[in-house]
This record gives sequence, C-alpha cells and structure tokens, in this order.
Amino acid sequence: MRFSERQPIQNEPALFIKDKKILIVADLHIGIESELREHGINTNSQSQIITNHLISIIKKYKPKEIILLGDIKHNIPTSTIQERRDVKQFLRIIESYGMIHIVPGNHDGNITKISPNSIKVHSSDGLIMENIGFVHGHRWPSLDVISCDQVIIGHTHPTIMLTDRRGYKSFEPCWIKGKTKIDELKKKYSISKEIQIIVLPAFNRLCGGTPVNREGIVGPVGKIIDQDNSEVYLLDGSFIGKVKDIV
Repeated sequence: MRFSERQPIQNEPALFIKDKKILIVADLHIGIESELREHGINTNSQSQIITNHLISIIKKYKPKEIILLGDIKHNIPTSTIQERRDVKQFLRIIESYGMIHIVPGNHDGNITKISPNSIKVHSSDGLIMENIGFVHGHRWPSLDVISCDQVIIGHTHPTIMLTDRRGYKSFEPCWIKGKTKIDELKKKYSISKEIQIIVLPAFNRLCGGTPVNREGIVGPVGKIIDQDNSEVYLLDGSFIGKVKDIV
C-alpha cells in the first residue's frame, strides 16, 4: 500500500516519509491507564511500552524528525503527577533520536510546560512541512494548512467494524484515505481544490477507536471530507474497500 510518497509502516500505526526521513505518530495518550482504573480495568503504566514501541520503529527507519500529531498525554483538564512524570521522561528519551515536533491535540493542555525546551511545540491549528499539512483533528486547520495538497490528521482513532457470517462483530484499527468535498471546503475556507486527507490510527492500542463505517470521522475535518468514498486500509496494508461499502 502506498499513499503517494507517504508510506504507512506495515503493521504499525505510524507513517514514514522516506525521502525526508520524517516519522509521524498520533494519539499516544500517555496516562490513559488512570482513567481505565476508574472504570474497573486494572493495567500497568503503558508509558514504557509506548516508549519502547516507538524506539523500535525509530531504530529501524532512522528518522531525522518525528512529528507527534496530538494527544501525547491523556487526562484532561488536569494531569496526574505520574502522567506528567511519564510524559517528561518519554519526551526526553525520544528527543535523543531526532528533532521532535508536537502538534497539540485536545488532551494536550500544558504540554508546553512539561516539554523540554528543545522540542518544537506548534500551534494546534496545524503545521506545514514539505508542503504537507499536519493537524491533530479536533479543531479546524489553518487556511495555510488546509491549502496543502495533502493533510494528515489523528484524533478519530479510526477502526472498522467487521461482521462475520454468524453476526460476530470485530473492530480493527485502520487507515483512512479520502478527499475533501470541494463545495464544503469552499463554504468554510473560500478555496476550491481537492485535498487528500489521511487519518492515522491511534498509536496507543488501549485507546479504543471510532468505527468509521458506523460513526464516521470525528472532528471538524469530518465535515469536509467525502467520508462515504474514503478508502479503508488495515494495518497490514490490506485495502478492504470504501467506507460506504463495508457493512
């Protein structure tokens, strides 16, 4: 599977721009285990697991720059002491492997305060690199970002709901590749062009997800993307059809 020059890493919720050596991941949600415990689900801290997982990808692909596309931390509006400690340690470790860019998500309040000064924290309305727009997805991208030919987002934690012959339902994390509706884009931004949108799966597998063939792509970008005709790819690269055709 290829998304133009941007290559999803097979069996990983990560995107790698090979020629520019840029690695992108979204929705790490460090600290989610504290919320899970409140709901009776006991699990150990995932911080080290997330760190080791990302390091294994970094060592294999050797990026020069790493984009964390929002929701690095989990708890809002406040963070636990453990979460702040885990996020700081995670960022210190990962920044030793390359320049880190953070595009804040809706869970990233005070992320600047707990990030090392060497890390670049950008505006939450998006970042542009190599004529690609990056935004978490919980708010409208800036005009400059949405004017790129391609915009990469997170936030939805996309999954696809599959139903077998016996009616058993399973949920698989997936990639979504779609195009904007020109008319809707013109209403919002007064620009008329077709833009490719790529939605990243969540990096933290404990996050759960939104079944896009039932609930659609969440957030403002969902209003301007042609969701029905968006293509769905599993993490292993399998193309399983357009959203509207998967029942």
